[in-house]
Amino acid sequence: MTIDGVGVVPPVPAPQLLVIAKEPVPGRVKTRLCPPCSPRQAALIAAAALADTLAVVAATPAYRRVLVLSGRSPRPPGFTVLPQRGEGLGERLMYAYADSAVAGVPSLLIGMDTPQVTPVLLNAAAAALETADAVLGLAYDGGWWALGLRQPGHAEVLRAIPMSTPDTGRLTEAALRARGLRVVMLPRLRDVDTITDAYAVAAHCPGSRFAAAVAAVAA
Repeated sequence: MTIDGVGVVPPVPAPQLLVIAKEPVPGRVKTRLCPPCSPRQAALIAAAALADTLAVVAATPAYRRVLVLSGRSPRPPGFTVLPQRGEGLGERLMYAYADSAVAGVPSLLIGMDTPQVTPVLLNAAAAALETADAVLGLAYDGGWWALGLRQPGHAEVLRAIPMSTPDTGRLTEAALRARGLRVVMLPRLRDVDTITDAYAVAAHCPGSRFAAAVAAVAA
């Protein structure tokens, strides 16, 4: 690209924002909340976490917003919905990037387990992708809550990484750097896996649907 004969690097477009999630069906989501939660209560907490996450993504500037869903759900306004595919979480994540890829557009993926995420955090991740090849937000349980890629094809590394282990985040970072990618680390967040996590995260987002759902269970 040139302007008046002077070479100009074209700007990097805003990333598309991907949310990978499960339909909040009792017995299928947030099973580690049980006990003390019943399967129905765990599903209500999961539904609230998903609703808060989608609201934050909807409030964040993006090229496109995509919900990559296991199960069925009404299409959220302003979102494209794609089905999950693949065996195991690593493959489902890889295909989430592949199935939503748009040439020349970075992709930033988050899950539904960090309802405390904010537009400020997502905007910071998007800004980092203007110069970095990847951005990675680690979680306190050893996993990660966000992964952004300038070239979504690099998500193929996820297929070989053991998911939901204390080393998932470290191994993901190592695999990206082994490809020669410039990786910017995002703030570390707490995933909601256990009821202790739920109470701690709710304290960080008072007034949210998630906090109200957790308070209802506590009551």
